[in-house]
Amino acid sequence: MRLEEYWGVGPKTRETLIEELGHERAIQAIESGDVRALADAGLARGRATRILRQAIGGAGMDILATGDARSAYKELLDLAVDHAVTQRAADRIRVLTPLNSRAAMDDRLDDVLAARDAWADLANDDREAVLAAYERYDERAGSEHAAVEAALALLAAGVDSGPFAAIADLERDRLAAAAEALAALDGGRVREGADEELDRLRDALGAVEDMDADALALIEDLRSEGVHDVEGFRQSFEDRLLSETDVTIDRVRDAMPTDAADATDFVGDTLRTLRTDLTAAVDEREETVASDLRETLGDARDAVDQAVEAVDDIALHLSLARFALEYDCTRPVFVTGEDAAVSVVNARNLTLAARDDESVQPVTYGLGEHGITSVPDGVNAVPGEQRVAVLTGANSGGKTTLLETLCQIVLLATMGLPVPADRAEVTPVDSLVFHRRHASFNAGVLESTLRSIVPPLSSGGRTLMLVDEFEAITEPGSAADLLHGLVTLSVDREALGVFVTHLADDLEPLPPQARVDGIFAEGLNPDLELLVDYQPRFGTVGRSTPEFIVSRLVANASDRGERSGFETLAEAVGNEVVQRTLADARWTADE
Repeated sequence: MRLEEYWGVGPKTRETLIEELGHERAIQAIESGDVRALADAGLARGRATRILRQAIGGAGMDILATGDARSAYKELLDLAVDHAVTQRAADRIRVLTPLNSRAAMDDRLDDVLAARDAWADLANDDREAVLAAYERYDERAGSEHAAVEAALALLAAGVDSGPFAAIADLERDRLAAAAEALAALDGGRVREGADEELDRLRDALGAVEDMDADALALIEDLRSEGVHDVEGFRQSFEDRLLSETDVTIDRVRDAMPTDAADATDFVGDTLRTLRTDLTAAVDEREETVASDLRETLGDARDAVDQAVEAVDDIALHLSLARFALEYDCTRPVFVTGEDAAVSVVNARNLTLAARDDESVQPVTYGLGEHGITSVPDGVNAVPGEQRVAVLTGANSGGKTTLLETLCQIVLLATMGLPVPADRAEVTPVDSLVFHRRHASFNAGVLESTLRSIVPPLSSGGRTLMLVDEFEAITEPGSAADLLHGLVTLSVDREALGVFVTHLADDLEPLPPQARVDGIFAEGLNPDLELLVDYQPRFGTVGRSTPEFIVSRLVANASDRGERSGFETLAEAVGNEVVQRTLADARWTADE
């Protein structure tokens, strides 16, 4: 396969990859999703990630039909990456994509949930041992040696269930021998400490090289000791070599010339000969040791390869398991066949949960033919027929957050990952249309928006529409007409969808297969903060209740003129309601 056939690989990128990796290694890096290899070759990490997403899961990426859907997908990956136990695991998470096979979704869910359960069952000491093993793995840049050491550390920790079962059958003694061999070899060279004789020869060579570098000073030092005759000089030089270089006496005497013209030639020739002899001895000994080490590695090659793969896979599944545990995620139920549904019980928005926002209110919601028969206290029964809903209600009432939550759950389920809900039923879709509110009031934005959200509905596949305040991009009259058309088109194409709007009254009559849900503001607390029940009420139009906002403005006015202006607005929305709201807030404060 030619490199240019991969998405995002043009002539310049191809040249860079071939120059740094070679054709075969570049293809292998792309096919295996190796972000680090491409980044080390010179590609920007973000670009490498985009190339690999398309190479590994291009069909899955096509599910993300809008820019907002792609943004939500990337935000989810960022949250998961925060729980990665290695850099390599983080890179692999970044290239996870939606899957287009139900079997693939189930397989990944099986792996991640098994890892979640195994990690949850570990004692704290065992967890710390596992994390420490992976921290050392990262410090050594995920090398083969680091992987074998990590596998040995995991075996020593005694973890062997769930994802750790992949290393349970590895031969510990063979891996330990391989670890020693890998530690001894460094790019084909034998490291210091691997062989005593090799270390002795290297030390001797180093000492001889130091003497040779300062031979004249050595001669003067010997003469200063009172040595003046040839035999005495020879004996003193021999004693110095034997005491400072750990060279054998036979090697020293063999190196001494018999026809040197003077002391300088004698010392110089001797040291040069010793350097040559010792260099050859070091090379010979190193090759012998390296050959033995390579033989050890050859015998353990299968175990090493299994350890490298197992450690890498465990890191990925363990990282995703930690993410699932952090947000109390569960296995989604897939709804397939003629039925279609997106339903959740006590769903949590991950973006808010990641901020440790204590005000996050779980929400129960449903579209389509779902199986929710039991709902939390205070939630009315979820309709089980309509696939399309118009969501209305209070400003800052959580309508957009609900859309984002549904988007997150569908994306996670489609990627084969657990979802943040007590229960979730999801139909894998062919197109996910997520459109956040964009306050840009011009024809260009309207046209580009329609071009992004209408074609998926017309494609013939299963589509989920999550559209937030479509009216923000055109005038209200036209917006209501267009939104009514989108709702009707969604019903006609048997799509699933939620449309957030403040124009519910202008959409009547809706197709009978669509319903209206509402979120309600319930008043002001003693601090004059808006109280909202974020749980939608089904089949009911929610209200924006501007009187609560005006009430707060009246109460917080900083001077008489400002207060007078807000009181004029209070009369417009209903002064009695405003005053009653303020009275209720004060009454609550006095309780």
